[in-house]
Formats: sequence, C-alpha cells, structure tokens
Amino acid sequence: MPQSQLGNTRAIVTGASSGIGEGIARAFASAGAAVIVNYRSDERAAVRIVGEIRETGGRAEAVQADVSKPEDCGKLFDEADRLFDGTDIAVANAGIQRDAAFTELSLDDWRKVIDVNLTGQFLCAQEAVRRFRRQGLDTKRSPALGKIIFTSSVHQTIPWAGHANYATAKGGVKLLMETMAQELACEKIRVNAIAPGAIRTAINRDAWEDETARKKLLTLIPYGRIGETEDVAEAAVWLASDASDYVVGTTLFVDGGMMLYPSFREGG
Repeated sequence: MPQSQLGNTRAIVTGASSGIGEGIARAFASAGAAVIVNYRSDERAAVRIVGEIRETGGRAEAVQADVSKPEDCGKLFDEADRLFDGTDIAVANAGIQRDAAFTELSLDDWRKVIDVNLTGQFLCAQEAVRRFRRQGLDTKRSPALGKIIFTSSVHQTIPWAGHANYATAKGGVKLLMETMAQELACEKIRVNAIAPGAIRTAINRDAWEDETARKKLLTLIPYGRIGETEDVAEAAVWLASDASDYVVGTTLFVDGGMMLYPSFREGG
C-alpha cells in the first residue's frame, strides 16, 4: 500500500484495539497516516498494536476513551492535538453487541448498544466537526476540511431478528451519516460510511468457527467467502484518501454481495 495515500494526515480510529477497528488503524498507518488507536478497556491489546505499527515504521499512539461519554470524546481529540497537532480523519467505529430475542431484550442491553453504537458515533463525529472547524482548511494536507467515516453494517438495511438494538443503532447511523453529509458538505467536510457484511472477527466467532455455522453463513454471501478485516480496511483507506474526494454521503457496502438478498437467487 503506497504511503502517499494518507501521507501527512492524522487519524483517530475508535474501537481500534480489536477487529475491524484494529484493521483500519493498521491500514491507515501503512498508508502513511499518524494514528490514534483508541480503546475503552483493553489497554494491552492497544499497546501491542501500536508497538507493531511502530516496528514497521508507522506512527501510532494508544489513547483510552469511552466514546459513549462526551468528556471522553473531548479527551480523545485533545490527545490527538497534543500528540499529532490535530486530526484530519475520524473513524467512528466502536461498537458492541448484546443479543436477545425481542421480548427478552433488557432495557440495560438496549441502552448500552444504542449508547455505544449510535450515540458514541454521534459524539465522536460531533467533536470531529468542531475540531475541523477550529483547525481550518489546509490544502497542503487535503482539499477537504476533514473526513469522517462511520462503521455501519448491512443491518442498517437488513432486519436482524434477535438483534433489535444493534439493527436499530445501525439504521440510525445511516441517517446520521447522510444528514451530516447534507449539512456539512458545503464546508468541505466529507462524511461517509462503510457497511461491512460478515467479517471474521472475535465478535462473531460463533458464526464462522464451527463448520456447520460457517456453511450456513456462506449461504448468505454470494461471493462465497467470509470477509476479512483487511477487506474493510482497504475500503476505509480509499474513503479517507483524496482519491475519493468527490464521494460524499455514501455508504460503501463491503459484504461479498450479502445486500443482494441471495435467498432470492433461485427466483424467490
């Protein structure tokens, strides 16, 4: 991956101590960005990731913050200011699952998922916009004032029984992203989203580790394989780069064709 793609840029990736966030942080660093690897509780993993990025010549720092708390979002961007003298790219990625059948879903689990997956992304994005405005446009870095990428999901569109809180949050992220893009594009702030399908991460291990479960999952993926974090990370690098400068308010699905509703492949 050529370093010029994100050279001279500074990025924050929330929820970057594992899974898709980790993949994006690593890819950004490989592409030349200085990266804040945000974590909520797994400091050891974040420090390990930062160390491995540095070993390959990248720039990275681990910063603890719970993005569901406004004060922590402010701290996260303060650290980016202190360490990298600003932020050019914010990836609102942190997310969790707390699954249950609808009538068994507790209010606490409903709120926790909404707080992290929707409100946390809102708070991170809101703080990013404020910082971009304060920094001002620097055309030596980018023609954009700033770039925000949300990590959404195919379940912003596809209903998901047993996951009402998660699907609701991702549906909210879709319209949050689009509304922000509509409002902020005139300021040269580019807002987009990536919607992964089935990606091989620890959060969905039960769906791919067991052979029977894996075969069942593959029936939902026309392309015939489970996605890897690198698939999402490469897309994120492109969306964060100036190669996509005219892309605004778009959700990029990285799903192996899951959004094609493969159960209708034989005529429904």
